[in-house]
Amino acid sequence: MLLKTFGWSFAVTAIGLVAAVFYGGWKAFGIVAILSILEISLSFDNAVVNAGILKKMNAFWQKIFLTVGVLIAVFGMRLVFPVVIVAISAKMGPIEAVNLALNNKDRYQELVTDAHPAIAAFGGMFLLMIFLDFIFEDRDIQWLRWIERPLAKLGKVDMLSVCISLIVLLITSFTFATHAHQHGGAHADKAQTVLIAGIAGLITYMIVGGLSGYFEDKLEAEEEREHEAEEEAARAGKPRSAVLLAGQAAFFMFLYLEVLDASFSFDGVIGAFAITNDIVLMALGLGIGAMYVRSLTVYLVRQGTLDDYVYLEHGAHYAIGALAVILMVTIRYEINEVVTGLVGVVLIAWSFWSSVRRNRALAAQGGDAGSAEKTEISSGV
Repeated sequence: MLLKTFGWSFAVTAIGLVAAVFYGGWKAFGIVAILSILEISLSFDNAVVNAGILKKMNAFWQKIFLTVGVLIAVFGMRLVFPVVIVAISAKMGPIEAVNLALNNKDRYQELVTDAHPAIAAFGGMFLLMIFLDFIFEDRDIQWLRWIERPLAKLGKVDMLSVCISLIVLLITSFTFATHAHQHGGAHADKAQTVLIAGIAGLITYMIVGGLSGYFEDKLEAEEEREHEAEEEAARAGKPRSAVLLAGQAAFFMFLYLEVLDASFSFDGVIGAFAITNDIVLMALGLGIGAMYVRSLTVYLVRQGTLDDYVYLEHGAHYAIGALAVILMVTIRYEINEVVTGLVGVVLIAWSFWSSVRRNRALAAQGGDAGSAEKTEISSGV
């Protein structure tokens, strides 16, 4: 199971490290290895959230996520995206931007650093909307009940998450963005840039998330029609077949996953410049890390980990909220990537331990650890 799921990741790792040695020797080997670890640590919460979505999709679309999705993630976000950002921000052609990335690495890094406020605003708003929509939803299973219960009641107010996101964007635009961090320690007024990029991130979330939600709702109607047949099969001792997303519904969920992955990758791409400004080494290292995130996502789905450890998804969404805030703060202040990675790891580890405690409590009571939290077992928080 482990080799089947992570086999491609192991192969890409070997190829990537060998390519690094041929490209720049053992120093390049070390840089690529460090970048791979950086990407995995920063994106573990991405894998958990992806798994929650991917488990609703059928085997065909799961395979698409691992093939076409990987190409988009590795070559699109880790190689093409930094070049496109430089081309747009510096108002130059793509060929000129590629030439700059390969032959004038210092200037290339300066341009990417200067484009960071727009990148952070777009990604921060997209991720903030994901967190707010999750936290405002009324759920049967709650982790931090003292926070989630009152927020679930507030979530009944229409468009509350949009209003809060816009307020955060306005505050950011007229505080952090007025003295945005630029290369060489300089600061510039990027209020307008941040405002436009943040609105673009919000619109992107509403379009992609809205379409995927629409087709998911259509699927629920089909699930209701098959509910009686499933119950009859269960009574007869036959395995119940889950209704999985396919067709248009799966396509828009796949699109949503790719945009989500893009938003998660912003901090990894920007953080990579703290280690190297060589775009080839960056693509190799971050690409290897992206492969492991993909494999980990599928592993979580196939093992049913999210069903067994029910608070993991909560921890991942709290990590998303923290990352959104960190991205907005980095518009003005530099925050070490180690801090960003540790925040996500700590939140997910905490939610995992809470899930273990819940399962033990249910087992002690003779309950089913995989069932919904009908008995209101305390998570300890």
